[in-house]
Amino acid sequence: MESDSPQPSAVGVIRFAILVLIGTALVSSAADWPGFRGPNRDGIAPDKGINKNWTQRPPPLLWKQSLSDDGYAGPAVSGRTLYIVDHSGSNDIVRALDVANGKELWRYSYSDAAVNRQGFTVSTPMIWEGKVFIFSRLGKVICLRASSGELIWKRDPVAEYKGGNPPWKFTMSPVIDDGKLIFCPGGTNAAVVTLDPNSGKTIWVGGGSANASYATPVVAMLNGRKHYVVFMVPGLYGVDSSDGRLLWEVPWKTNYGGKKGPTPVLVGDRIFICSTEGGSGGLIDFAGGAPRVVWQHKLMQEHFPTPIYYHSRIYGSSDPKFLICLDPETGGVHWKETAGAYASVIGVDDVVIFLSGSTGELIMVDATSPVYKELGRCKPLGGQSWTAPIIADGRLYVRNKKELACLDLSP
Repeated sequence: MESDSPQPSAVGVIRFAILVLIGTALVSSAADWPGFRGPNRDGIAPDKGINKNWTQRPPPLLWKQSLSDDGYAGPAVSGRTLYIVDHSGSNDIVRALDVANGKELWRYSYSDAAVNRQGFTVSTPMIWEGKVFIFSRLGKVICLRASSGELIWKRDPVAEYKGGNPPWKFTMSPVIDDGKLIFCPGGTNAAVVTLDPNSGKTIWVGGGSANASYATPVVAMLNGRKHYVVFMVPGLYGVDSSDGRLLWEVPWKTNYGGKKGPTPVLVGDRIFICSTEGGSGGLIDFAGGAPRVVWQHKLMQEHFPTPIYYHSRIYGSSDPKFLICLDPETGGVHWKETAGAYASVIGVDDVVIFLSGSTGELIMVDATSPVYKELGRCKPLGGQSWTAPIIADGRLYVRNKKELACLDLSP
């Protein structure tokens, strides 16, 4: 049964109020991770001076919190609060946790997917101007008050614009740019819809009529014009950010209904995309005014994790079980190492940290070296871990299907 009211715990509300009153300095100085792929939407954390001596001193566990969704939703951190979407029965549950100890501050539930399709929730919340934005597995868009979980507004763009549910349902995460919340419902001339994040009202609808796949939209400045770049079922689409006009498209073939999981990656003023299920990866250049594929191959076949561009190299994974580093100029392979399947990656303080999707092992690699130079490993939870880790204010958050863990990266 859907509920429009948060269910706070008394202790949690008191703790949150105390943090708001006395923690202003901590909040303002914290390095947040407010949504999918972090503060700059590039998978890079701004933290410096972290512990890199994992061989002798692995990062200590600060706390763990149980999860019931059997899924892969990512966490977001703003100030002293972590937000994540859990699931129970036929309800999604948005949970706010105290980053100091993992205790729950409030929760809000709403009806959503009742059938487990390799887990329930997948999307990462977005925190913006005191609000929490959620994209559900069935394509609902929900806005809550970050301090209390109170419902501000909700919409169902998929139903409104007659979009088509992808086979594994919606997995994209919220992105806000220039006062616009970006969502891809699909449907007739409704590949992309932008909403006012304060009211939920539609700003514009456009982008052509392509059906949504699984990747999150990307904001990109290309040839002096701001684009919303979306990886749809037929391929890559560039949409004018001001009015939703479809500016260009690059066909990109994959099997299984045009499955495209990894989000496009900005490489300067170019874009790297990759896919699996018979697909390929490649670099697209826009210097000539129209998109041009610079190189394309199947050496990096990402199933769903999104690579990062860091220290002038592209880091990611490749089916079935490899970590891989590419030269973006040529597409050549700097190095390729065996690891567990579906590894995700995050960059921080001149290192990249991979999380093995099959074993839950964290692997730290030197990002300043063009050859593979491992700095250490640890396994905080283990088990199937398909969610990319995040780093906020010197803490590393990692989850598997059953638990969320917080690790201390202090030197």
